[in-house]
Parts: sequence; C-alpha cells; structure tokens
Amino acid sequence: MLAAGCLPRQPLDGFKYLPFGDAGSYLSLGAGLRERYEHLNAPAFGAGAAPSDGYLIQRANVHADLRLGPYVQVFGQLVDARAFDKKTIAAPDRDRLDVEQLFVAAVVPTADGAVKLRAGRQQMAFDLQRFIAARDGPNVRQSFDGVWANWEHGPWRVIGYVTQPVQYRSDKSFDDHSNGRLTLNGLRLERQGVGPGDLSGYYSRYRRDDARFLDAAGNERRDVYDLRYSGATGAVDWDVEGMLQRGQVGARQVSAWALGSVAGYTFADTAWTPRAGLQFDMASGDRHAGDGKLGTFNPLFANGYYFSLAGLTGYSNLVHLKPSLKLKPARTLSVTAALGLQWRQTTGDAVYVQSMAAVPRTAGQGSRWTGAYAQLRTDWAVTPTLTAALEAVHFHAGDSLRRAGGRDADYLGMELKFGW
Repeated sequence: MLAAGCLPRQPLDGFKYLPFGDAGSYLSLGAGLRERYEHLNAPAFGAGAAPSDGYLIQRANVHADLRLGPYVQVFGQLVDARAFDKKTIAAPDRDRLDVEQLFVAAVVPTADGAVKLRAGRQQMAFDLQRFIAARDGPNVRQSFDGVWANWEHGPWRVIGYVTQPVQYRSDKSFDDHSNGRLTLNGLRLERQGVGPGDLSGYYSRYRRDDARFLDAAGNERRDVYDLRYSGATGAVDWDVEGMLQRGQVGARQVSAWALGSVAGYTFADTAWTPRAGLQFDMASGDRHAGDGKLGTFNPLFANGYYFSLAGLTGYSNLVHLKPSLKLKPARTLSVTAALGLQWRQTTGDAVYVQSMAAVPRTAGQGSRWTGAYAQLRTDWAVTPTLTAALEAVHFHAGDSLRRAGGRDADYLGMELKFGW
C-alpha cells in the first residue's frame, strides 16, 4: 500500500518502505513497546509462598523485514523484556536483549496453489491460541526454533512443523536457547467453508525431558490430537475445540483431554452493538494418585490471557463456565463484563493456575468447587498505533481453597501498547 502511494503518509512511514534494486525488493523497519502495570494481592490465592505484588512489566522490540523480490523474505526481531519491582520472577516475566525472531521464508508458486517454507526462530499460533500460542499475555512471548512448511490450494491448507520451543534465560543478553529436550512436531490440516464455518485439526508429538507432575516424574512424551470448528452465521458466532493427549511421563501412562468453546450473539442493530457471550471449558485431572496413570491435561503453550490476565485460572483439572457481555460505546472503545464459575474436574488433583502451577495442599482435598470471579475489561484504540487497556478481576475463593490456606484474590492491570 505504501509502495502504491494510495495511503496518507504518517510520520516515519518512510522507514516502512525502503525500496532497492529491481523486482520489488524493499526493506521495512518497525518497533513496538508495551508497558503494563499489574497488582495481584494473592498469587496462587495466597496459598503459596508468593507475597502480594505490584510491579511494571515492559516489552520493547525492533524488527527489520527484508523482501527480496516477491518470493523471499528475511525477518529479524530483537526484544528486551523487563520486570520492575516484581518480587517473584519467572521465565515468562523477563528476558534481557535477545533474538525474538530470525527466519528466512520463501514462497514457491505451483500450478494448483503455493508452497511456503520458513526456517529459523519464529512464532506460531493456532486458532484462539488455547494450547499453541505466541503467548502475548505474559511479558515474554513464546518463539520456536524450527522449520515450518505449508501448501495452500483453494479452501485447503496443509501445514507441517518441526520445532524446538525456545527456553528463556535472563542472566545476560543473547542467552536464550533451544534443544532436543523440549520439542513440538506436527501436521495440521485446514478446510474453509465446511457448512457455515471452518474446520481444522492437527496431530503433534510433544516431548519434554525431566518433567514433573504431582503424581509423575520423568521424560514426558505426549501424542496430541486436536480438532476445531469455528464460524458465524447471522448474529451468531462460535468456536469449539477438543484435544486428546496420550503417551507417558516416566512410568505413568498419560490419558488426558480438554474441551474449549466460546459462542456469542451480537445485536448489530442495537445501540453500542452488544454481544452476549458464553464460554465453557473443561480439562481433565488425575483422578487417583499412585495408580500408574496420569490424567492431568498439559495445556502446552497457552496464551496466558484466554481466561483473564490475572493468571488465576490454568487449563488443567478444570470446569469453567463464563457468561459475558461486550459493549462498544464508540468505534474505538469496547467494554466487557464477565462472571466466571470454576470447578475442578476431579478432587483427586490440585487446583492449577497459569504455567501448570498447582496450588499447594489442594490435591485430594476439599470439594470440586473452586470459586467464582468477576471480570471487567476496557480496550481503547487511542490512535492507529497506540492502544490502552484496563482490566480488573475479583476472585472469590471457594471452601477448598480456603482450607488450603487460600483467600480471595484481586487483580488490576493497566496497559499501553505502541506499535509502529
């Protein structure tokens, strides 16, 4: 669009399109900055050792996108993610200056479609990013070192990937790494226009060495089978996804599953365009400790904000029901209010928060009822390059959490995001 000169020029747009040579070669530069203040008064519902915490997280990145004619791309991106005044630091919180993406991509036209190849450090995300995501919620996004290839023809798309997920360290700059101890390989098939929606499914082989669960430890090998159907007709929209996991962790046999669904109805002819939504999720837990089986669902590479930014709901051993209402008072402003109800799938396993962290003293104790939370979120597109968001969550802890030493939790997040 910038090359054709059909858009109004904005400041610094000259750096978005720097042509050179022949055959449409050009260089495009860009940058992004996200600042978010968060306060959580009871991490893990106060049942763990983590204290009340208020802090600022910052993620800054710059990128260069080189196009060598119409078929070859070289893309590089640097990131620097910091956490200021955060008392408990985890891998998704901080990453000193490092390579977020660096890959070479090529497009090969064919008589009946196109083949696309991409090799190097890259990000990938499927569907609503319930299980394989770029992980935009936390401060450090998830990248993968590997090879991606896909073939497109009409409504069909076939994707293959062989990857080693990047493992993050923040001891010094450029120390992130990947290796064969953590891998994700798979094959995905997509078909558009199946009835009123789109159908997709994939098989992945997940490998993690030295994994640890409450009732299993050792090398983790999971065969992952996923199927999703999404679409919209009239005022109704939906997205339904199911996943099965089979394999082993050490000597334990894995048999786990999950279901995720969201649906909504939009009143397009009503003021503020309200959308009434309903979300329902389930994920298996481990029913009986010591029986040689492991039923705890592994959410793989979840996005971190599918439930809420508070991080108090993990996708393991879960039953989750969430009605919501979204309003748009202005074209650039939306307000969402929701009420989440949460149970455990089985009392034999723990209550889990993000990153598969088990709340201490909940496994095998108490009832299935976990609690309820109220969520209020506002998103504002201030300018084409600047967005703002405000989210507040209050989680009312159930008796099982209270008996484990937990309590109600309150979260507040305020975010500014700039992208150029």
